[in-house]
Amino acid sequence: MTSASTAQSANETGSEQGTPPDGGGGIPAVVRRRLATVEARLDVNSWLATAVVVVIAAVLRLLDLSRPAGKIFDEIYYARDGYGLIDKGVEWNYKDNGPSYVVHPPLGKWLIGLGEWAFGYADAEHNITVPGHLMTTAPEFGWRISAAVAGILSVLMLTRIARRMFRSTTLGCAAGLLLALDGFHLVLSRTALLDIFLLLFVLAAFGALVLDRDSRRRRWARALEGGLDPTAAGLAGRPAGGWRTWPWWRLAVGVLLGCAVAVKWSALYFVPAFGLLALLWEVGVRRSAGVRRPWRDALLDELPWLVLAGVVLVLTYLATWSGWLLGDDGYYRLAEKYPNTPGLSDTPVIGALNNLFHYHKAAFDFHTGLETPHKYQSWPWQWLLLGRPVAFYWSNAGGCGAANCAAEILLLGTPLLWWSFLPALAALVWLGIARRDWRAGAILLSLAAGLLPWFWFALDGRTMFSFYAAPALPFLVLAVVYVLGAIVTPSTPEGTPQAPADPERTADRRLVGGVIVGAYVLLVALCFAYFYPIFVGNSLPYEDWSGRMWLDGRWI
Repeated sequence: MTSASTAQSANETGSEQGTPPDGGGGIPAVVRRRLATVEARLDVNSWLATAVVVVIAAVLRLLDLSRPAGKIFDEIYYARDGYGLIDKGVEWNYKDNGPSYVVHPPLGKWLIGLGEWAFGYADAEHNITVPGHLMTTAPEFGWRISAAVAGILSVLMLTRIARRMFRSTTLGCAAGLLLALDGFHLVLSRTALLDIFLLLFVLAAFGALVLDRDSRRRRWARALEGGLDPTAAGLAGRPAGGWRTWPWWRLAVGVLLGCAVAVKWSALYFVPAFGLLALLWEVGVRRSAGVRRPWRDALLDELPWLVLAGVVLVLTYLATWSGWLLGDDGYYRLAEKYPNTPGLSDTPVIGALNNLFHYHKAAFDFHTGLETPHKYQSWPWQWLLLGRPVAFYWSNAGGCGAANCAAEILLLGTPLLWWSFLPALAALVWLGIARRDWRAGAILLSLAAGLLPWFWFALDGRTMFSFYAAPALPFLVLAVVYVLGAIVTPSTPEGTPQAPADPERTADRRLVGGVIVGAYVLLVALCFAYFYPIFVGNSLPYEDWSGRMWLDGRWI
């Protein structure tokens, strides 16, 4: 895969412009283009544009966050688990005064609990009321604020990741704005569920992986400028070593994927996908540099680092279980409390790890055997079509000024955006093959990790919900933005001679493409505004609510 640019703004073409025929520093121009990355210098204008997008996302996610009152949908589990972790170090059943049996790792609930620690928590059913350590607010704000922050951060990250990948501030901000104006993302950002944290950590890991790619390419470019002969055998044909040149961003990927797995195990599907991307990009940089055996050298040089990143992932995951490991109250923690459960042990250190394994096995058995029908369950092939959204909240109480009112929070993607995903994916496959573009491959492989495993589970009839698609959402948005970029600017495969462009034709192409992109984003924004009341639970006259149920019974 090569790095042909899909859409670069006129003044953001990186280091390719002004390069002499020999590329400068003795590097051929074609090699310099292949190794080019986004400049590391601070671009104030791009950060100001990013700030505008982030402010829009923040206002939408924080405004009236405490409404509706009470725990909605699965907040009844995760808000309580979060408080239990802050209070006891493990998820706690306050009704029975004992540890809760839960089937998801603790990190997402730790983050929910952090908001409750900061802003207070209340549970009338269990007669619990605690003030916040920073300030005391409505308890709903306490258990939802962490999800809102995660949603805002994911918009920030996607904006910067897209800018780096497409080398365009405009396209980067378009990606962030589309995510900010998506109802699916908004609802998850305003509800104390785990999936927004899963999305955040997977996206952050992908961003670190892109930074690792750029870092490694700059390393090779500097070495070639310094006179490195890539055809030399052994260390003589490799860039200089030392701790400063270690793949720190790749190790950060290990930490972030460990955090993602510690929210939900479905993040495991991204581990081989991201590992394969790292390896393919290492092969690509060696091939671009002129290494004689890029596959062999990449495997020899990078496989140990990939293994180390895997070790970092495991250690990070175990660290999130510290409350369970270091205490005695966790479910299955002590064998003496579960005499009828075979295989548990109280041997120091080893016994704790052994019991944690048995706990994981029990949770895995639950997940693989989950076939209980549910009103809002759906199949993976329905998700991108919005075939069966999930209702988080419903009330027919008054307050809308009409005789019959309806207030709902529906986990529904902004329809115009979501119904663009499948056409965008088809175009992405075509453009990626035609242009041999590394970005298309990265987006498609990440989407495969986020969506395809659920098709396999569907064969067994497992109960599933549309929010399982959450970690794939940023990559679906990237697919749309990739196609928008292709509309704005044509691309030349990397490494091929670039024919002189007709300035007038290029300007016309950018103008027409810019109008199309702007019109599309505006239409998505208008669609989002129309559906906004059912994303946040505003009370509507029943007729207005019914008019938004475009697919009738599938959305009700």
